[in-house]
Amino acid sequence: MPSIPLPPPVTLVTGPEELLADRAVSAVIARVRLVEPTADVRRLTASEVEPARLRELTSPSLFGDRTVLIIDQAHELGAESAAALAAYIRDPVDEVTLVLVHSGAANRAKAVLEACKATQAVQVSCPKMTKLSDRVDFVRSETRAVGRPLGDDAARALVDAVGSDLRELAAACSQLVADTEGPITPEVINRYYAGRAEVTSFQVADLAMEGRTAEALKQLRYALACGVAPVLVTSALAAGLRSIIRLGSAPSNARAGDLARDLGMPPWKIDVVRRQLRGWSPDGLAVAVAAVAQADGAVKGMGGAGDPGYALEKAVVSITAARA
Repeated sequence: MPSIPLPPPVTLVTGPEELLADRAVSAVIARVRLVEPTADVRRLTASEVEPARLRELTSPSLFGDRTVLIIDQAHELGAESAAALAAYIRDPVDEVTLVLVHSGAANRAKAVLEACKATQAVQVSCPKMTKLSDRVDFVRSETRAVGRPLGDDAARALVDAVGSDLRELAAACSQLVADTEGPITPEVINRYYAGRAEVTSFQVADLAMEGRTAEALKQLRYALACGVAPVLVTSALAAGLRSIIRLGSAPSNARAGDLARDLGMPPWKIDVVRRQLRGWSPDGLAVAVAAVAQADGAVKGMGGAGDPGYALEKAVVSITAARA
């Protein structure tokens, strides 16, 4: 049986997505403990890292014991600590596996990042998942890993129901897999999250793009009452209009698969936007874009704006009217 290799001496985990960063750290720990089950795990924040303590924790063990040293918020390291850590990275100890969790900002603890680059340390990127398509892909990968794959429509329904937080999405996937049997369809998700699936910013935007004024306003009021941030609604409205503009400028006879590739949208999104596209004109889109821009300024408090809820309602009415 082939032996299991240890992780490299230094792993740099960068990016703001905390769930992915936590998983990357856990993967290193798990791999070390497959080889050495008694490995000691030490976890420090940047404020706890001092040159003297770093030397203590990275000194070779008399008994050859392995240590996994994790430094969180490495971007917050002071200049002296960053310099000491950079020196260690260039000359690591065999018995220590170092994991650095860094925001990825190039101007923070720069000496550490330069040392990692110079020594070709393994880097794990954990970017923020800002795109709807990224979150849809994420939930599909979560359920696929346990043998319960989701279709595009079901994955979108789950993201609509739960929102953008990856921890909540991961927990929702685990709960659905544990509590349901058979295919996980949009109907299953809507029943499971009854009342919650109707209050996301994306659903408000979809209804507005389709010109369904009364329903869009109802969902908007419900969403705000449930704590959806107004800025998320303007963001979803803007994203919906951008999708319509991009698809409207594409060749009308192009296949959904080709459009999905060229426009960077999943195939199911092409079908949704095609349905929404009917009824829109260039002039109408211009009016709608202006309405969203005005609402965005209002919800961010620009120009002494008043009630964000009223500004969003006004934007929804303007959008649905412009669609005609």
